[in-house]
Amino acid sequence: MTISNSAPEASRLVVCLCAQWCGVCRDYRATFAQVQAKFPQIRFLWIDVEDEADLLHPLEVENFPSLLLAVGSAPRFFGPLPPQPMLLERLIRAQLLGDRAPPLADPAAFGLLSRILASRFEF
Repeated sequence: MTISNSAPEASRLVVCLCAQWCGVCRDYRATFAQVQAKFPQIRFLWIDVEDEADLLHPLEVENFPSLLLAVGSAPRFFGPLPPQPMLLERLIRAQLLGDRAPPLADPAAFGLLSRILASRFEF
């Protein structure tokens, strides 16, 4: 797992679930970093699904890139997203920068977010 940003607002989180062997993911990493630079107040995480399999278990990620966006302990978006910077920026603005988006009622998203927040990494 890679943690980026030196002093972001810990309550807003963008997590990308990818795999090193995936060419789309390798290409998307630069796009993810470009979008990250536009939102210094948000914590961005890059999680390799194979390196962090225990953290993801029992979740199976089948589509790359898959993203988890959250405010505090409430997931706002969880699923695959086409690897385009404009889509990620729009999603961040809609789900994280406004307070109108409701939390997801997806147990898998809540479980993953809980495991990430309780992990050995500081937020």
